[in-house]
Amino acid sequence: MARRSDPSYRRHLDRVCSMQVLFNTYPWAFATPGGGEMQLLKYCEHLPTHGIRPILHDIWKPNFDTALVHFFSCIGGSIHFCGYVRSRGLPLVISSSLWLTEETTGLYPIDEIRAQLSIADLVITNSEMESAALSRVLGLPRERFAAVMNGVDLWFAQPPDPSVFRSHFGIDGPFVLTVGNVEPRKNQLGLIKAMEGHALPIVVIGHVRDKGYADLAFGPAGERVRFLGPLDHADPRLASAYAACAAFVLPSTLETPGLAALEAAAAGAPLVITREGSTREYFGDMAQYVDYADPTDIRRGIDAALAAGAHPVLSRHVAENFGWETVTARLASVYRDLATL
Repeated sequence: MARRSDPSYRRHLDRVCSMQVLFNTYPWAFATPGGGEMQLLKYCEHLPTHGIRPILHDIWKPNFDTALVHFFSCIGGSIHFCGYVRSRGLPLVISSSLWLTEETTGLYPIDEIRAQLSIADLVITNSEMESAALSRVLGLPRERFAAVMNGVDLWFAQPPDPSVFRSHFGIDGPFVLTVGNVEPRKNQLGLIKAMEGHALPIVVIGHVRDKGYADLAFGPAGERVRFLGPLDHADPRLASAYAACAAFVLPSTLETPGLAALEAAAAGAPLVITREGSTREYFGDMAQYVDYADPTDIRRGIDAALAAGAHPVLSRHVAENFGWETVTARLASVYRDLATL
């Protein structure tokens, strides 16, 4: 089979792709890209193998000559683009990537989110749990939601060589790893508090989305925390970091479930993750679940993961169920079903 980058492969896709879908998100999303932005790019990469041609929205040369429009995010202001799409009579799909409960509605512009999702023909969620929660909290029909699980690149499960990361950054011995944008939602500060007095250092990889929060979290921690900044998703040092760590910890305020968690699980790292969100739908009993608001419970989960080591079937479970080829096949089916209504 030709490689994806080969011109012959691209010409083959030109012949087999039968549906064009316009992708868009909020304007500054890729200033500090996270899991949602990577999901969008991976959809672009893998959907053509299922006969779907994604087109990225260009505000200077807009092209609405597509079968439908897929908008990513519920961030404030998104309703305006979505409303314009509906005014043109185009089918609209929205990826919510949002975990809501009755207790957390006050944290979001809930009326605007409800209005935005209510004009979608279909809302794509990352789990059945997310679909059910949004339907219940927002009072929208359950059939308006369809779950397409988050995906992972299978190279993370090969497995990676831990020495690549260690030798480049000069890191010896065991350490706890967290990967994600540095911001309150990812709760790096909670992890640092949980690890006070612990023998293991913390390694942090990610973009700084909130400088004030980063200063608050990293400043007092001193040498207990080593912040490496972002690593490109395809950088072999990232996969190597997952393989090298003693445990991967993602104690976020919510995850659905978090792209980095899927990558770490595929690489075979012991997994400690927030219980808030749809994480259990992905990892079952193969991870340690913690209360993000309780540093003592985060510490408990880390120590339990360090003692138990990686779950013996976690990597295989993730690779078999959540590879991008698998999840985008489901998304392509959702598109086609919507386009034939």
